[in-house]
Amino acid sequence: MKIAITSSGSDLDSMVDERFGRCRYFIFADSDTKEFEAVENEYASGAHGTGVQVAQFIVDKGVSALITGNVGPNAMRVLTESGIEVYTAHSMSVKEALEHFKKGNLNKAFGPTTTGHNR
Repeated sequence: MKIAITSSGSDLDSMVDERFGRCRYFIFADSDTKEFEAVENEYASGAHGTGVQVAQFIVDKGVSALITGNVGPNAMRVLTESGIEVYTAHSMSVKEALEHFKKGNLNKAFGPTTTGHNR
């Protein structure tokens, strides 16, 4: 399964970034092969509407799940309409978040976790 994780850095020891649209990096991990790729978020300093652009970027990468700290209403709509499940993780590394995800220990978000427009 391909999973996207918002990250403060480019490796698995980096902390999960609390922000979705303005996170520094995305870690794309395959839960089966344990391979990963770090991609810098080119939308991080964008203007209004960043969450929707980033959500579409995630959709286009073909992921099945997203792990993040928070996600706003517009981005959440795009993600859920595309069938991507959203999970929240706080105060842990990307590696820890992936381990918790595999064990089923992360909370699934059924709606936005913030009002959006967080910088």
